[in-house]
Amino acid sequence: MPKIKFLPADKEIEVAEGTNLLDAALDNNIQIDHNCGGNCACSTCHVVVEKGFDSLGEMTEDEEDMLDEAENLTDQSRLACQCKVVTDMVINIPPKESDWEDDTF
Repeated sequence: MPKIKFLPADKEIEVAEGTNLLDAALDNNIQIDHNCGGNCACSTCHVVVEKGFDSLGEMTEDEEDMLDEAENLTDQSRLACQCKVVTDMVINIPPKESDWEDDTF
């Protein structure tokens, strides 16, 4: 089974091949924002794939459009909800400038 290391939490997990990154993280108590519920309708589950990027399927036009809205975008940015795990990976969850959970209204 492929191993995924999540940074900055420095937590490594094993998942079944074909599992998407968002589900893998959430199933293992690793926090990744996911405002749309993993439906490729927002950019909150943006991650940076530091190892294993080339193993991912081609990015869809919808994912490209959503990533345009992501903070801290890099050449190896993807949406966790759209990435199926097929090999060992290292995933960096970038910090967010705005954190709705901490805002006071």
